[in-house]
Amino acid sequence: MAVSMVPPLYSLRLNTSTNHGLSSITVPLFHVHARPNRIRRQSTIIVFSSRTSGKRPMSEDAKREFLQKYGLNPVEFLSEPSPKTRRRKELHNTGTGNQIQLEDQKPPRTTHKLLQVLGGKARRKKLLSPKGMDVRPMMEVVKGAAFDILQAAGGCPASLRPGRWLDLYSGTGSVGIEAISRGCSEAHFVEMDPWVVTNVLRPNLEWTGFLDASVIHTVPVENFLDRSEQFVGESLPFDYISVTPPYTQVDYGVLMSQVANSALVGEDTFIVVEYALRTDMLDSCGCLVKITDRRFGRTHLVIYGPKWAQKKRKS
Repeated sequence: MAVSMVPPLYSLRLNTSTNHGLSSITVPLFHVHARPNRIRRQSTIIVFSSRTSGKRPMSEDAKREFLQKYGLNPVEFLSEPSPKTRRRKELHNTGTGNQIQLEDQKPPRTTHKLLQVLGGKARRKKLLSPKGMDVRPMMEVVKGAAFDILQAAGGCPASLRPGRWLDLYSGTGSVGIEAISRGCSEAHFVEMDPWVVTNVLRPNLEWTGFLDASVIHTVPVENFLDRSEQFVGESLPFDYISVTPPYTQVDYGVLMSQVANSALVGEDTFIVVEYALRTDMLDSCGCLVKITDRRFGRTHLVIYGPKWAQKKRKS
């Protein structure tokens, strides 16, 4: 324990001479001169050391008793500083002041079940989706309309023509899962977010029982399109491709050109594209023609397909 005290405010002078006027009694005399000390008064500093050899640290009661012994107010020295005062001291000690930027601590990501499979053998099964706007699944009204159009264009209104589906920017996987539920034999899901794959996409595939009919590619869509043959192998092209990117993060002209020029698209492929309002979409995508272009509020849906499907839909 270390104690540091300030110098006294007033000096004391001691006179020990005896008073011979008294019989055989020697009385020391004290002369007090109220002469202010010119030394500048400093703040009292009390330091409690909790590291004592072989002894426990001082308890709160012992600290209070010690302070009172020296005429000090325990409340003044033992009270906890307010959060504002503590924060000011931390900034002062670091020497950076207001330049310190606290890291934004994002809340943990969670999921909820707001989506469902609309048709087929997994109809009405609920699907997980992340809370917040990190992943924006295709609206169910848009998804339902897209599959109704595809089934009619394929000549089988009750289900999809058998084939393989490629779900780009899959997120929750709701589009590819809907495709397997309605008759597709296999679906490939391309999603770059590992958290979404682990906590949303894979659990949805397990819950619907479609994990064995699925292949997950945890890569950016651009990389997948550049190296599609490496990821998929010789089993190209796909019968169906869905493209549901985050609207503001892609250039649709570049993206659709990349899709059209890849080995993923064949002469009988159907491509479903969801895009935002005021986005210009071409009337064709490679060898495929535009079958339909519909608006759902601020969301648009365009479907490209072979010419025979366009004639069949008109008839």
